[in-house]
Amino acid sequence: MYLGIEIGGTKLQIGVGAGDGSDLADVCRSEVDPRRGASGILEEIDRHAAALLQRHRIERIGIGFGGPVDSTSGRVVKSHQIDGWEDVRLVEWCRTALSLPAVLGNDCDAAALAEARFGAGRGKRIVFYVTVGTGVGGGLVVDGKLYGAGRPAVAEIGHLRPGLHHDRPDDTVESLASGWGVVAAAQARLSGQIARPLELARGSRGPLHKEAVRQRLADARQADDEYASDLLARCGSDPDSLTSKMVAEAAGEGNEIAREVFQHAVHTLGWAIAQAITLVAPEVVVVGGGVSLAGEQLFFTPLRDAVGQYAFGPLAGSYVVAPAALGELAVVHGALALAAESSA
Repeated sequence: MYLGIEIGGTKLQIGVGAGDGSDLADVCRSEVDPRRGASGILEEIDRHAAALLQRHRIERIGIGFGGPVDSTSGRVVKSHQIDGWEDVRLVEWCRTALSLPAVLGNDCDAAALAEARFGAGRGKRIVFYVTVGTGVGGGLVVDGKLYGAGRPAVAEIGHLRPGLHHDRPDDTVESLASGWGVVAAAQARLSGQIARPLELARGSRGPLHKEAVRQRLADARQADDEYASDLLARCGSDPDSLTSKMVAEAAGEGNEIAREVFQHAVHTLGWAIAQAITLVAPEVVVVGGGVSLAGEQLFFTPLRDAVGQYAFGPLAGSYVVAPAALGELAVVHGALALAAESSA
C-alpha cells in the first residue's frame, strides 16, 4: 500500500491505496490555513500521516503538489498561493519526518496520470488533462506515461498568452478562464470598469434614430443595474466575497452580466484547448476542476463549440472533450500511481 498526498492552495488530502485506481483504503482531508504557510501544512501532514501509518503498512509516499516542482531532486520550487514553499526539499522531509521514501510531482500532472489510467481517458493513447479551478493547469499523458517528466514545466495551458497583445507575464489564459479570472471580470463589471457592450444595447441591425439609441442604452443600463443588484445580493453586497460558483449560478438563472463573464472565460479556455489539440492531437481532452462543475449547458457545450471553432480542421471528429471522472480524489490517485510506479 502507498500513501498519496495532495497539497493544494486551499485543501490537503491524504489517502491510502494500491495505486491502481481501486477504491482508497483510507482518506483524510483538511482545509489549508494560508496564514500558517508551508510549515503549517507540513505539521498537518505529519499529524494525519502518523495516524494513517499506524493503521496501514505503507511502502512509499507519492505527492502531488500545487505548484512548480523539481521532481528529479524532490524539491518544491514555489507555491503561488502559500508562502514558505520556496526551495523546500519535500522528499527529504518525508524521509526524515515520516521515515519513508517518497516521489514528488505537480498536482495537475498527478491528476492527468490518474484520469488517463483510471478515469475519463482510460484506454486512450494520448490524453490531455485540464483543470479549471483557482488556476488553470494542464498535463499530457502518452501511452500511460507522463510526458515531459523532469522538465521544469510542461503542458501549462493556463500560461498561454491569448493573443499577441497580451504581452504581460500575468496576462494569460489563467487570468481570464480560472475561477479567480471569472470573479475578477465580474467585479470589474460591478465596479463599472467594463461597460455593457454597445452591441447588446443596439439589439437590431441598421441605423437607429437618436431617440431609439438613447432608449436602448437606457434600457441596457437599467437591465445592467438589475443584474448587478442580483450579483451583489448573492455576495452580501461585498464584491470581495463573490465566488466563481456564485457567478455560475447567477448565469444559469438568467443573469446576463454573469452569463457574459462566464461565457467569455469558457470561450477563452476553448481557444486554449484548441491550440493544445492542434499541437499534440490528443484522443481525449479531460476537463476537471471546480469551474467545470457548472455543468453541461453552461460549461461543456459552449466549451466544445469554442474548441471546434479554433482547432485545426483535419482533426475534427478525432477527439472528445470529456468531464473528469475521478472527482476531487484525482490528484490523490495520481500521487499513489507515482508512488507505485517509483517502487516498481
